Amino acid sequence: MSGQGFAAGSSPPAPPFRLRSLVASVYLPTLLFAIGQGAVLPIIPLFALQLGGSAAAAGFVVGMRGLGLMLFDLPGGMVVSRFGDKGAMVAGTGLVAAAAVGASLTRSVGLFALLILLMGGGWAFWHVARLAYVTEVTPSPQRGRALSFLAGLHRAGWFIGPILGGFLAKLYGLESAFYAQAVLGAAAAAIMFVVVRGGEDAEDLGGPGMAGRLLTTVVEHRDVFLRAGGAILALQILRQGRQVFLPLWGDAVGLDVAGIGLVFGASAFVDFALFYPVGSLMDRRGRKWASVPSLLLLALGLLALPATQEITGYALVAVLLGIGNGLGAGIVMTLGADFAPPGRRGEFLGVWRFIGDAGNAAGPFVVSAIAGAASLGLASALTGGIGLAGALLMALAVPETLRGGPARRAP
Repeated sequence: MSGQGFAAGSSPPAPPFRLRSLVASVYLPTLLFAIGQGAVLPIIPLFALQLGGSAAAAGFVVGMRGLGLMLFDLPGGMVVSRFGDKGAMVAGTGLVAAAAVGASLTRSVGLFALLILLMGGGWAFWHVARLAYVTEVTPSPQRGRALSFLAGLHRAGWFIGPILGGFLAKLYGLESAFYAQAVLGAAAAAIMFVVVRGGEDAEDLGGPGMAGRLLTTVVEHRDVFLRAGGAILALQILRQGRQVFLPLWGDAVGLDVAGIGLVFGASAFVDFALFYPVGSLMDRRGRKWASVPSLLLLALGLLALPATQEITGYALVAVLLGIGNGLGAGIVMTLGADFAPPGRRGEFLGVWRFIGDAGNAAGPFVVSAIAGAASLGLASALTGGIGLAGALLMALAVPETLRGGPARRAP
């Protein structure tokens, strides 16, 4: 015997994990799904107006998407545990496609708002299930790159999608953007249905019922949700503050709409350009090397914004904010993947995404409340203070999660 064979009954070791193994199972479907999302986002308020709604009603309908994301995160986590990643992704895509087709056919603003709520719910199912799948198949030392690249594809899809949606809407009417979303979502689901293995993803549901499992997960991991979740809430509020304060302060320093758009575009370009270097940084040095600087730079940018009184300073702060946001590319998903316990991955990630989506949904209201009680400059500085507190919490109270470990091979 040469000693190179395998013992009877044993199987050869799985080949080492490669990021390219996620191209068909995750990255291509994600790009298609993100383009579909991007195609309808600017169309939703316009379609509400076309149905006869007021500007306030259009804003309310747009808000229903974020509410749907938040409300369906926890059920999405439980569906992942019950039916596996593949089943939850198919269910989410089906819900999005059905809601999109229904939205294109409705003639009622109220029904349209309900369908957008359900569309947000389908997106929540998709996001939780996809994160659970990537968490399972990707080793910890490569998750930063895997998930930061995922975040980069989201940004790319949300850049391409509005262009596609606007082009279709101009040629064929606003309804066509919803049909495009349904088709792209169905294509993404079909690819994942063929490529992603099924049957082994569902978790053992013995013991308490789903509600009991969810409550147990929250109680057992309350320290993670309070500490890391608190830092993530601060990050999401900062991100929303960046979206609000940059255009408003640009107007205050005398820029016109075109100038504000140019500066905003430069900030977004820097943000997008950092996603892969940030993933490498997280995998080589640790998650805190990205998360803490991201919080700090976003906070410092919002603190410095009121001090800019001319265009050059304003543009420099905008670029600083883009760098700060870019350093956080994929960090929410990566930390959630690292902290998720193998036996309760679905419920944990559902709660984790609920925290992040709650920050996204509440962020504009928090920023608005601060701005309503203070001047625009003071509101920006106070929001930056929230970021400093979040950076301190992340640095001192959240453990570093980078570690080695096996993962099952991606198809």
